[in-house]
Amino acid sequence: MDATGKARRVWDQAAPRYDRQIAFLERHWFTGGREWLGERAAGRILDVGVGTGRNLPHYPADATVTGIDLSPEMLAVARRSARRPVDLREGDATRLPFPDGSFDTVVCALSLCTIPGPRAAIGEAHRVLLPGGRLLLLDHIGSDWPPVRAAQWLLERVTIRAAGEHFTRRQLPLVRAAGFEIVEVERLKAGTIERVYARRP
Repeated sequence: MDATGKARRVWDQAAPRYDRQIAFLERHWFTGGREWLGERAAGRILDVGVGTGRNLPHYPADATVTGIDLSPEMLAVARRSARRPVDLREGDATRLPFPDGSFDTVVCALSLCTIPGPRAAIGEAHRVLLPGGRLLLLDHIGSDWPPVRAAQWLLERVTIRAAGEHFTRRQLPLVRAAGFEIVEVERLKAGTIERVYARRP
């Protein structure tokens, strides 16, 4: 099974319990992250790795929202829980099924840590954004404190093999390499959480 197929299987299996498991981490580790994304998103929004739809309540009421995810089971949860109109589609972040310049905002929250090709996913986000469009990222990354980073590296020996989840990746260099202009960066929780707001020139 390839990395994409493995990721789909992992998230299909996690879907029924994902919301319960992530709630604690969102209160204590990713605190306020989804609200931060929602405050900066506007217009035609593409939510990449939409999962169970936990970002959806935070988007502006007048926005048009499309969500894409590799896992049909995660999408099924999102469809049941959505309290706003949203176009939810199954698809791969590294091969987005949309024409160039389709969106004003691309959001990716807590997904680039598991997407098998993060460079390709960021390149696709660049492609589907209009000039001036916004890229908004939230993810856990390698800490800038050596003892924490060492623990993350050890944890990865298990999580990469089991679920394809990386703890020492950092997306910011890939965002810059893709040609985005950085507008705002916040690094929190001993450098393990990063929020990125970038713009396509």
